[in-house]
Amino acid sequence: MPFIADALLRVKPSATIAVTQKARDLKTAGRDIISLSVGEPDFDTPDNIKEAAIAAIRRGETKYTPVAGIAPLREAIAAKFKRENGLDYKPAQTIVGTGGKHILFNAFLATVNPGDEVIIPAPYWVSYPDMVLIAGGRPVAVETTIEHGFKLQPDALERAITPRTKWLLLNSPSNPSGAAYTRDELKALTDVLLRHEHVWILTDDIYEHLVYGDFAFTTPAQVEPRLISRTLTMNGVSKSYAMTGWRIGFAAGPTQLIQAMEMLQGQQTSGACSIAQWASVEALNGPQDFIPERRKAFEARRDLVVSMLNQAKYLRCPMPEGAFYVYPSCAEAIGKRAPDAKLIQSDEDFVSALLDAEGVAVVQGSAFGLGPNFRISYATSTSVLEDACIKIQRFCASLD
Repeated sequence: MPFIADALLRVKPSATIAVTQKARDLKTAGRDIISLSVGEPDFDTPDNIKEAAIAAIRRGETKYTPVAGIAPLREAIAAKFKRENGLDYKPAQTIVGTGGKHILFNAFLATVNPGDEVIIPAPYWVSYPDMVLIAGGRPVAVETTIEHGFKLQPDALERAITPRTKWLLLNSPSNPSGAAYTRDELKALTDVLLRHEHVWILTDDIYEHLVYGDFAFTTPAQVEPRLISRTLTMNGVSKSYAMTGWRIGFAAGPTQLIQAMEMLQGQQTSGACSIAQWASVEALNGPQDFIPERRKAFEARRDLVVSMLNQAKYLRCPMPEGAFYVYPSCAEAIGKRAPDAKLIQSDEDFVSALLDAEGVAVVQGSAFGLGPNFRISYATSTSVLEDACIKIQRFCASLD
């Protein structure tokens, strides 16, 4: 198709969306399918947030908004960063986008020139490399290991940095692994970055409130204030407030960068949905007491899934610190045969055979840049997770 832009030839469809759609199609065809592929809280948006949206509609808040976001939301974002992260940003140093993905996309489009490199620890969220490619840059995947908890090590970061490096993209807690960096682990990385003044830091903190046990969340600009002048800190309401469909993400960073992203957004989408913005004001400023309750539920699900997967033959599942994903290794299953006698030669073969044999949909680790693993989202009920894990155990036991 000669009319398709070259930029689109460099990217591929989202693997998580593809697996989710395949599960939907099988379910429509009459199969009993359990989908553990969607990265979306199963909880509902809290009522006070819904009511704030309804009130905004009734007030007539249905017109175009400022490109970078309505003033009350930008004020709430600045207050959130101060209250929860100890970061001092003026409202003018914040920006609101149509989801966190939009923020990341615009940051790359506003800053990346052809040939610029973006370091991305693997496993990574499937969209990161493709965003960089569309912007004309070169994604540089740096593999992590299960032994290091899927966390980027300082020496690996040092080796990956070149004169062309523009950004380090860091996601903590991580999609897909659930790995989260301690303050000391972040400090080891920021010490490297202090030695390379041309490298900027883009942090994806969307799972900030979903950390478990005694783990304390921190973000790079908080750990090393000397990096705040070249850090863009991204967050949003999707995960913590169960507002995925409201499509509101936000970020704070240096004024010049925020202005560049605002200019780009002005020619692209203009402002985010007005009603969703007013709902997000209530999310950030309103009661936060439901977050610990939901976090406790997610933690119990994590413990259940890790325990049951580690009882499955050929699987090894580390205990993640946050988010609502686990990232077990299926390396020992490679070379075995599925119940239909097909040889499992990759993690993609593993998840395909699992779906065919037991009707459990998960996402192959190769889609996230590191295998042989697979990602499970435990953002669903305990009963569904128990049923799914029993089926995974049965499938693994059936491998020849």
